[in-house]
Amino acid sequence: MLLSVYFPSWLKPEIIPGLPFRWYGLMYIFAFAAAFLLYRHQVKERRFPMTEDQLYSLFTWGILGLLLGARIFSTLVYETSDIYVRQPWLIFWPFRNGQFTGLTGMSYHGGAVGGLIAVILWAKFKKFNFREIGDMYAASIPLGYTFGRLGNFINAELYGRVTDSPLGMVFPNAGLVNGENLPRHPSQLYEMVFEGIILWTIIWFFRNRKPFKGFLLGLYFLGYGLFRFFIEYFREPDAGLGFPLLNFTTGQILCFLMIVFGITWIVICSRLPNREPVRIYDESGIQKVPGKTAAEKASERNQRRKIRKRLR
Repeated sequence: MLLSVYFPSWLKPEIIPGLPFRWYGLMYIFAFAAAFLLYRHQVKERRFPMTEDQLYSLFTWGILGLLLGARIFSTLVYETSDIYVRQPWLIFWPFRNGQFTGLTGMSYHGGAVGGLIAVILWAKFKKFNFREIGDMYAASIPLGYTFGRLGNFINAELYGRVTDSPLGMVFPNAGLVNGENLPRHPSQLYEMVFEGIILWTIIWFFRNRKPFKGFLLGLYFLGYGLFRFFIEYFREPDAGLGFPLLNFTTGQILCFLMIVFGITWIVICSRLPNREPVRIYDESGIQKVPGKTAAEKASERNQRRKIRKRLR
């Protein structure tokens, strides 16, 4: 049995060799498209009072916030040199040495913070309930996230730690260990499956079963934080950062903060007024279609009691 496989030699970062169009950039487009379609599906499914123009506006804000946060956070936290401190305009300059390179280096955690702030501001300005908006985002983002990690895999970057597991893969640009290019965990694929597909499946299942408004957003931060925290044990620590605290990687520290935020958010939302979830809105888009009110449920219970008494 082979103990490892080699990274596919035919898989290149460029879509067409010699042209500045990369699979990683295309994966971002796929990710945004997948999240948008899932969000729009929820809007129609629930008859949520949001127009198509408002939906496009919301995603424009969210994407801009995500990109700004991801890029700025990456240059501040993961860049060990002071190049961006000395030349801050390079943060959003997609050229290096006269060649187009794109915005190489994006941070998930920075993108999460930037996107969150952008959506909060949009909801405030447009007078939407942020907990409602956030829940639908939480049920849309993870599946789109799978494309981002697939892009990392195609780039042969963010590979895992050295392993003798049958799952090991030899990446072409991995650092040598004792003069050898040893097999490593394909941690990008682990993240794609657990932080993307599995997390999305869990949240999507609860989208019409959530106990209160805001639950899905808290579940997203909690679930992503937990999955990523443990997958970090298989992922190669970021160059120059290593283990900054108690033998934990930078990613694990940030994921721990996500877990704390997710739990705190769930507890707070469970106690807020007007927390009852709205499953489906009526045709006017203002009130929810009534299922059974508390009075109706009480009336049904009384009727069942009367029937039982007659049967006795």
